[in-house]
Amino acid sequence: MTIFFYLIVVLHVIACLFLIAVVLLQQGKGQDLASAFGGGGTQTAFGPRGSATVLSRATTILAGLFMVTSLALTIVRPQASGVLDSVPEATTSPSPAATAAPVTTPASPQSSLPAEAPAAAPSAAPSPAAK
Repeated sequence: MTIFFYLIVVLHVIACLFLIAVVLLQQGKGQDLASAFGGGGTQTAFGPRGSATVLSRATTILAGLFMVTSLALTIVRPQASGVLDSVPEATTSPSPAATAAPVTTPASPQSSLPAEAPAAAPSAAPSPAAK
């Protein structure tokens, strides 16, 4: 099964490289700036199509091959193929800080007493007009 996996990987990489080359070799439908904004008339993206060229057929076939090999790679992949597949799962245990009882400070005896009223306010000095 592993040899079959690597065979599909090689086929997938070859299909990717040829697909890149075929797409880059194709001539665009609208080659000028005016066709991007609707000035190309019949050469716009939704205009009438010409006959399929060898490059457009190759693109379709290679795109299909790319999709098929992608699906095949997900189906036939080895079970423990990644680094993370070989890492043991960590067990979750409560941390020592979480299990310790909360720290309580004893209340000081003075903190429970009611607050004392402030000392009497100093008497106001007599105003000079009162003389």
